[in-house]
Amino acid sequence: MTHRYIKIGGTVTVLLLAFGGLLWSTLSDGTQYFKDVDEVMADRAQWEAKSLRLHGYVVPGSILENPNTMEYRFKVQNNGHTVDASYKGIVPDTFKDEAEVVLSGKLTPAGFLTDKNGVTAKCPSKYVEQASAKKAG
Repeated sequence: MTHRYIKIGGTVTVLLLAFGGLLWSTLSDGTQYFKDVDEVMADRAQWEAKSLRLHGYVVPGSILENPNTMEYRFKVQNNGHTVDASYKGIVPDTFKDEAEVVLSGKLTPAGFLTDKNGVTAKCPSKYVEQASAKKAG
């Protein structure tokens, strides 16, 4: 009877270790922090090389585009802090000066390196103007 309990205990231990290992490896690779530019730039070293979703606003006049390679370089700011960003691919139509953006990628010593399909943008001024026009009318 004791031999049976040892087998059950061993099996349960192996299953728990396997499940724990699987959970740890999945979460460590898939974790992505959502942070504002000012939070990240206040302690830049802590966030370098970590997977981030970075929120901020495109600095007016900072967008540089290479149409041959579809590479973009631009600056993103929030609350007085700014970070250089780069992206290669197709950007949304709403990606322009002062647009609110969320970038997925990693912070490097050269700036924020955005993943493929890692740019989400909206243009808040369009919605503010429409709301103001409705109130006035």
